[in-house]
Amino acid sequence: MNTISENDARPEADDLVLRIDGTKPLSDDILAAVTAICDRTEDGGGRGHVIVHVSGAPAAPWTDALTLPRVNKWERALRRLERLPAATLAVADGECGGLALDALLATDYRIATGSVRLTMPTADGTLWPGMALYRLANHSASTAAIRRALLFGVPIEATEALGLHLIDEVSDDVAGSLARITGRTTGLAGSDLAIRRQLMFDATNTGFEEALGSHLAACDLTLRRAAEEVAA
Repeated sequence: MNTISENDARPEADDLVLRIDGTKPLSDDILAAVTAICDRTEDGGGRGHVIVHVSGAPAAPWTDALTLPRVNKWERALRRLERLPAATLAVADGECGGLALDALLATDYRIATGSVRLTMPTADGTLWPGMALYRLANHSASTAAIRRALLFGVPIEATEALGLHLIDEVSDDVAGSLARITGRTTGLAGSDLAIRRQLMFDATNTGFEEALGSHLAACDLTLRRAAEEVAA
C-alpha cells in the first residue's frame, strides 16, 4: 500500500493546503476550514495553488447529526472551491468517500496513490444522494463502473478511476508529481483560469449561440490585456 508521509508534497510559499478527512462527519470546523481557504485564495488574487489532501470514508452512522442547512452550506462551499481563481490539486490516499470524495471531485487535477478506492457513502442502508453523484454522473453516467458506483455503491479502484479519468495520475512519488504539476500550472492562476474553467463547465449544457457570446467576451479580455502589456 502507498501512503503519504508528513514530508511529502511540501507546498511552495504561496500555496495553501487543505486536509479533508472522510472518516469525520460534516462539522462547522470543516466548513470553516474550506471557507478560510477560499477567502485567502480570493483575497490573494489566486496566487499559488490550493493543495487538497483527501483520505478516509465515513462509517455508519455518520448522518445522525446532519441537517439539510449544513449539507447546503457544504455543497456551496465545495462549489466555491471548484471555482477558485487558482489551480486546485488533490492528493488522494486510501479509501476516499464522504467529504473526501466530495472534495476530490471539486478539484482541477487529481493525484492518487495506488491504494485509493473511491466509495459512495451510505446512510441507513441507502447510498447518499449528495452532489458527488451529480459530479460523477456529469463525468460519464453511461460508464458501467460509474453506474455501478452510483446505483449499487461498488467501489472504484485506483487503476479503474484512472481509466475513467476520475483521477489524473496514480503515483508512487506524490511529492515529485505535485512538484511537476505545480511547475506546469504556475502563472496560470487568477481570473483567467476561473474564466476558462467556467467555459469548460458550461460547454456540455450550453447552446452554440449562447456559448459564443461568453467565449468572445473571454477572447476580448485576453486581447485587451495583451494590448495593455505591449503598451506598457
